[in-house]
This record gives sequence, C-alpha cells and structure tokens, in this order.
Amino acid sequence: MPQGIFSAYKQPFALTYLGVSLMVVYLPISFVKDWICSVIRKHCENYHTDAIVDTSCYLGSLLKVVMKDEGSETGMQHCLSRKDNDNSLHAEEEGRPLLMNYSKDSGVLKHQTELTSWEVVKYSFCISPIWFASEYLSNAALARTSVASTTVLSSTSGLFTLFFGALFGEDSLDIARVVSVFVTMAGVAMTTLGKTWAADESELSSSSSGQHSIIGDIFGLLSAVSYGIFTVLLKKLAGAEGEKVDVQKFFGYIGLFSLVTLWWLVWPLTAIGIEPKFSIPDSEKVDEVVIANGFVGSVLSDYLWALSVVWTTPLVATLGMSLTIPLAMIADMVIHGRHYSAIYFLGSAQGL
Repeated sequence: MPQGIFSAYKQPFALTYLGVSLMVVYLPISFVKDWICSVIRKHCENYHTDAIVDTSCYLGSLLKVVMKDEGSETGMQHCLSRKDNDNSLHAEEEGRPLLMNYSKDSGVLKHQTELTSWEVVKYSFCISPIWFASEYLSNAALARTSVASTTVLSSTSGLFTLFFGALFGEDSLDIARVVSVFVTMAGVAMTTLGKTWAADESELSSSSSGQHSIIGDIFGLLSAVSYGIFTVLLKKLAGAEGEKVDVQKFFGYIGLFSLVTLWWLVWPLTAIGIEPKFSIPDSEKVDEVVIANGFVGSVLSDYLWALSVVWTTPLVATLGMSLTIPLAMIADMVIHGRHYSAIYFLGSAQGL
C-alpha cells in the first residue's frame, strides 16, 4: 500500500508521523480495559469473602442447635464429637488461609514482575525514536527504490535480529537459527527475481518498475538494523512471556511521544534534502487512503506484530513476516488472475 501512495503523495515523513502517532488510540483503550478488570477483580474478591463468612456462620449456628436439642449424655457425646469437628475445622481453617495467602502471594509476585506505570512511560519514551526511525527509513526506502530491492533489504532484518538477540542475551546463535535466517533471505531474493505476469502486463510492469536509488537501498538496510534493535529491546522489556508490560499501553505511549516530540524533524530533513517540501494531499481520495494506511498498516498490523514478538521470540516474529509473500501471491492469483514463475513459487515455499 505505501508504494502506491507514494505515486500520488510522496511524503515519507508525513506518512510515518501519521501512522506512528495514531497508535495513541491504544492509551484510552488500555485505561478503560484496566478499569473494567479492576472492577471485576474487586467484585470477585468481595464475593469470595462473603461466601467464607456465610459458611462460617452456618457452621456455628448448626453446632449451637445440636448442643441445645441434645441431652446431657448425648450432649457430652456431641461435645466430644464437636471437639473433634472443631479440630478438623481448625485444620481446614488453617489450610484455607494458606491457600488464600498463596494465591495472594502469587498475585503480588506477578505484580512485582510487572513494570510500574512510570517505568512504562520512561521506557516507551526512550524506545519511541528507534521505532519511528525504523518506520521512516522503511517508507523513505520505498519512496526512492523499487519494491523488489526494499523487500530483499527488509529480509535482512532477520539477520540483525539474531545478532542483537544474541548480543542482549535474548537469543542464542546456533546452526539451525543461522540456516533458517539465510534460507528465508534466499527465498525472498528468489521471489524478487522470479517473473510474474498478468493480462494487463504492460500496465503492471510500468507501475512496479520503480526508480532505483542507492540512497533508498541504504535507507532500507538502516531500517532493517533499527527494526532488529527495536524487536530485541521490546522482548527484553516485555519479559519471557510478556508478563512485564501491557503492549497496548506501551505502544500507546510510543504514539503519544511521537505525536508530541518528533514533529519538528520534518524541518531538518527538508533542509538537508532528504525529505521533500511538506504538503497536504490534494484530493479527498488520497486523504482516505493515507488515513486507512495509518490505521491498518501501523495501528493494527504493528500491534499484532508486537504481540507475536512478546508471545514468541524476536527471531520467530521476524521470520514469520515472510509469510506475507505467499499469502500475497495467493491473493493476487485469485483476485487479479496473476501468474508466477517456478522460481517465484520456490522462493515463496522457502519462506514457509
């Protein structure tokens, strides 16, 4: 989608700034979610306490009735049996607080592993420039070079993710991981070399032949590097199972800090010639496409990708993005009746 947008609106910074800033919508969503969860948790705790009190009152009343209605001899027997029951009741009551304390201690331990609100704000503020740089460099590469070149360079993010993961202790280097990274990169390269054709071949070839630029290739490579750094840092902050941070809140703060603190970068980028002079879209249709790309291409897809990083590993999430190639190929075949060469099919299969 961004490649098609740049044909009508060649503003990489505006596209990046809008897409990243729109993630601020996750902040109110996360706060409302936390409020609902706290209300439900409080209600469940009150219900559990009331149930324990009612059970204790019922047992006490039952013992009083038995002692009142029975005679002395029978009462003595009941006293003895009540003593035994009291002992067993005390044992049960002693066991119940242990269970309750264990559940409370587990909740406290889990709460202690979570980042505090201030830590989430601090870390998201520090990491937001890295994410913004990754998104901007990717869009700037698409605006300056072909889709094929950008795709191949983006596939190198798996190599950088593996390197930084080993460097920060989030992953380990072994033969299987290295081979999987290079197999995926080879598959992506084969898809860019493979031939595709359709009934309207002339129109498609002219629209996809994009201008090649060495600066665009450099931006694409730098985007892969920053992507690898951000992926590993996100996993390190989130913990082994993502228990330390709320991804929605984290990305919401990234959107907020990008919206408030990074807007001024358009001036130096324009002054040194990297970014064209800022302009707004000249048609309502382009406006709609840009906004739709921001919500779908950034707000939704980046959040789902972040969940895959948190719930799996940075390398698995990075290599999993190559699945977009065979899925896009199938969609193109069904919707547009496009045909692909054997090399393209082989390259797509390697991404699986």
